[in-house]
Amino acid sequence: MKRFEAHQPYLVFMLIVSVFITILSGCGDGGGGGGHWDVPAETSGTGTTGIIPGAVCTVDSGPTIPTVTSSNPSSGNQNVTTSTTGVAGGGKLIVATFSLAMNPATINSASPGALSTFTLKEKATGTTVSGTVAMDTANKVATFTTSAALSPNTEYTVTITTAATSATGVAIACSYEWNFKTVTPAATGQAPVNLGTAGTYGIFASADAAVTLTLPSVLVEGDVGLMDGAGVCINCDATTVTGAIENGTAAAAQAQIDINAAYTDAGNRATGLCTLANNTEIAGPQGACAGYTDPPGTIGPTAFPTYLPGLYWSATTIGLGVGQTIVLDAQNNPDAVFIFQAGSAITTGTSSVIRLENGAQAKNVWWTAGTAATLGVSSIFKGTVMSLAAAVSVLNGAVGSPTLVEGRLFSQGAAATVGHDATVTVPAP
Repeated sequence: MKRFEAHQPYLVFMLIVSVFITILSGCGDGGGGGGHWDVPAETSGTGTTGIIPGAVCTVDSGPTIPTVTSSNPSSGNQNVTTSTTGVAGGGKLIVATFSLAMNPATINSASPGALSTFTLKEKATGTTVSGTVAMDTANKVATFTTSAALSPNTEYTVTITTAATSATGVAIACSYEWNFKTVTPAATGQAPVNLGTAGTYGIFASADAAVTLTLPSVLVEGDVGLMDGAGVCINCDATTVTGAIENGTAAAAQAQIDINAAYTDAGNRATGLCTLANNTEIAGPQGACAGYTDPPGTIGPTAFPTYLPGLYWSATTIGLGVGQTIVLDAQNNPDAVFIFQAGSAITTGTSSVIRLENGAQAKNVWWTAGTAATLGVSSIFKGTVMSLAAAVSVLNGAVGSPTLVEGRLFSQGAAATVGHDATVTVPAP
């Protein structure tokens, strides 16, 4: 007993030191307030490490402290294009999305090197890449635009420091950093489409139109929105909608603005456009369309028509026939963007399938319709549908053969309807 008492002060001292060291390791990378994230670092094929975007910082955080929720290119991507279609000077867009509205004065850089809050460097040499940074109108999305194309087969590090503060003056909790690697040879890709606050919605109807979810077995995994409170959300309750129902709220009004902006962007792009030669059957040959493979490569036991990342356009309709399957092949680039533009309607047939392969993600697939969009009975659909002047409809499925949509349904001029035995799942950010 006396021996224990003799060493007790020493043991207490060591306990205090241990706790103090633990607190210090939570934040403080020697970079003026940076820190670590409460997840393991990713490891690329070349042995470098990066920190996963959206991870939880180990220091104090909360609803009033901004964080970076997603990025493009994503952390650890080893197949990033070297430039972005339509950017002056052949530059590349690097995008970071924040959880809160930010103070643009702490991030924007009207001339290269004016601010060092958001930087891009070659990992091996530490050379800073020249470029400018600007926030979007909602001050939640920061875009670094490089002055020229990135080098192929090169690793880059992106850093956002704690100099970035929210609109209320609160700094991000820890410095935020991630790595990616460019492809060989040099390649150009479509820019991501910014949905802003509308990204959490599975269904949105405007023009005072209704949202209708037909029972049984319909499930919307995400929020549901109606423009200004005059529309009715039919069968919208806790059993059919997992998120919020915003009807005429301030959140709905902002989502409407963001949907309009996203449609204007995705629906009006023209650089790098490939005209669909067989627009009424996109599972059919597309002539000289470079992004289409026919006969396609084999995926599993069956060969399917395959589209590579890019921009595909029809002056009139876009249709996928009954029982037809197409593949969207990202070529191992999880940030690859696919955009399909229709001057009028988009229609998919009964039991049609859109497959995502080699890293393709539903959040990066976009379908814009000048009029209506109708998704077929017991079909499988991937991507966000935005109609300009008519309804978006998901036709019913059947027991054992539901209609499955991984994406979003946005109508800017009419109703949005989901049939029975159908599921709409909002893609992860």
